[in-house]
Amino acid sequence: MSEDFTDDTTKSSPTIENRTPRKRGRSGAPQRHRRWSVVTVVVLFAAGALISATASEAGGTSLRAEQDVELRELVPERNADVRRLSDLAERLRTEVDALTDALGVGDDDIVAEQERADEFLEAAGLTAVHGPGIQVSLDDAPRQADGSLPRGATVNDVVVHQQDVQAVVNALWSGGAEAVAIMGVRLISTSAVRCVGNTLLLHGQVYSPPFVIEAIGDTEGMADALEEAPGVRAFRAAADDFGLGYATETFDDRELPEYDGPLNLVDAEVPS
Repeated sequence: MSEDFTDDTTKSSPTIENRTPRKRGRSGAPQRHRRWSVVTVVVLFAAGALISATASEAGGTSLRAEQDVELRELVPERNADVRRLSDLAERLRTEVDALTDALGVGDDDIVAEQERADEFLEAAGLTAVHGPGIQVSLDDAPRQADGSLPRGATVNDVVVHQQDVQAVVNALWSGGAEAVAIMGVRLISTSAVRCVGNTLLLHGQVYSPPFVIEAIGDTEGMADALEEAPGVRAFRAAADDFGLGYATETFDDRELPEYDGPLNLVDAEVPS
């Protein structure tokens, strides 16, 4: 070490700055340790303040539990709002129809167009219909006596899903259904079947299982379509494995109500 240092000094005349040793190894450890100590104290202080604020806000209760309760209470409140607004919209539509009819009195052109439009109301699902048909019921699997799931099943295996309802509805249409209703609500061309958890959302209303689907039309054709539809067959297999509810029945004559909700049309075309 001394020989090397001597050789270097004879070859050049380093300045004092060049000869000053850089802090490395153990010489830097104490400074880093002090910095980390300060950061640790700050983090612990912030965490303590957050815990204290949370405890004060909770007041000895579970914040998550309170949020769950608030959400459960919010659903029926929103359902009530939807029903109230739907009733208001229905009254306004009735008033508009009455005013339209009054304006058409005495004008042959308007009366002719109104009569022409009335011819398409049934096909659009805007009039009540009756006749023979078929009913399909879908239900979640019941829990075991001890509250556990069936052996080998997951939570998703024991509830009715959106695709299950859609599979039944599509099979009924393909089998010759002329009118379809879910939970007594008539389906139209803009209807959309949506599931949130194990509940059904249809035209702003929330329904719980069992889901009842009714269709008027060719009873034999619809029954055959249900037997052959892959999605329906998959649900029936799950019903056998996990206890889901699947039942069908035919009827000779039943009335399905007209659709009385809002018509949210993006665009429309005059029938030829």
